[in-house]
Amino acid sequence: MTLLLLVLILSSFLGIELIRRIPSQLHTPLMSGSNAISGITLVGAILATSIEGDWAKALAVLALLAATINVVGGYVVTDRMLGMFSGKPTKAKDGGRP
Repeated sequence: MTLLLLVLILSSFLGIELIRRIPSQLHTPLMSGSNAISGITLVGAILATSIEGDWAKALAVLALLAATINVVGGYVVTDRMLGMFSGKPTKAKDGGRP
C-alpha cells in the first residue's frame, strides 16, 4: 500500500511538472492525443467497478466519473481546435453568381 501511495505522489508531481513546462500552443494538440490514454483509463475504471468492497467500489465509481469527464472534455476541446482550422465561407463580390 505504501509503495502504491508513493507511485501516486511521484506520478502526480511528474505530471504537474510536465504540463507546466509545455508551451501553451501545444496543450490542445496534446490533449487530443491523450484521448486514447483516457479511453484506456475508462476501460480500467469499468473493470475496477467489479471489485468487492465498499471503498473499492466508491473509488472505482469516482475513477469512472473522472475518466468519463476527461474523455468527453478532450473530444470537446479537439472539436473546437479543428473548428479553428476550418475556413469561414467568404462572400463573392459579384453577389455569388458564377
